[in-house]
Amino acid sequence: MNRILYILLTAVVALASCTSYDKVYKIGDYDYRYETAKAYYLEGKYTNAADLLESMVTMLKGGDKAEESLVLLARCYYESKDYETASQYFKLHYSNYPRGEYAEYARFYSGKSLFMGIPEPELDQTNTYSAINELQLFMEYYPHSVYNTEAQEMILKMHDVLVKKQYLSAKLYYDLGDLAYIGNNYQACVVTAQNALKDYPYTNLREELSILILRAKYQMAHKSIESKKMERYRDTIDEYYAFKTEFPSSDYIKEADKYYKEAIKFVKVTE
Repeated sequence: MNRILYILLTAVVALASCTSYDKVYKIGDYDYRYETAKAYYLEGKYTNAADLLESMVTMLKGGDKAEESLVLLARCYYESKDYETASQYFKLHYSNYPRGEYAEYARFYSGKSLFMGIPEPELDQTNTYSAINELQLFMEYYPHSVYNTEAQEMILKMHDVLVKKQYLSAKLYYDLGDLAYIGNNYQACVVTAQNALKDYPYTNLREELSILILRAKYQMAHKSIESKKMERYRDTIDEYYAFKTEFPSSDYIKEADKYYKEAIKFVKVTE
């Protein structure tokens, strides 16, 4: 970021001395327009700066301001909170100038821009996966970058979003229970929660996912046809032991004990 600030602070045109925006936009002197765009950026007028830069990046391509203008344009959209467009321009920059002066910066901010725009866990997470991929690629390209710690922190935060998404899906299956639905809702709950634990073993939702699995397995056993009850109650007992071993002080222990007592009672009576 220091380099970007340096670029901006070298702007030779102050806004106070600029002609009106409309007149600047029509001026054929690209140096003047470019320095004016940087001045607009410093004033926080990112839309004006972006408009001027958009009108020049093609003309500046191949010149000494080509790399600088493209990364600055991306930064305008980033500051405007148009993170998707910002990421596209940062990506365009490092694609066009993979060994350029700002390539590392552009790769990092391409991923960070996507991270800044990730949706709530309840929504589609396509952009979250894209952001993770972009940041992972950045760390592969620059394993010793000063940005790596921040990149890793963002990836971990996005993992939390993704596991929350899976937890909410698993809970929805459980809440649907016996309602008319294609397939077994309780089984779908178990599979979804187990996949979340497999994909994100260190999640802070591990306990909630584990008790959800136990609940669903108990319900499958309790509401099962007679021919499957024994097998499913045994599975519930195994799940109980796994839960209690991992979470001996859990707030859910009383609930887990209830499932165990009912399951073991059925097994002993039937045997």
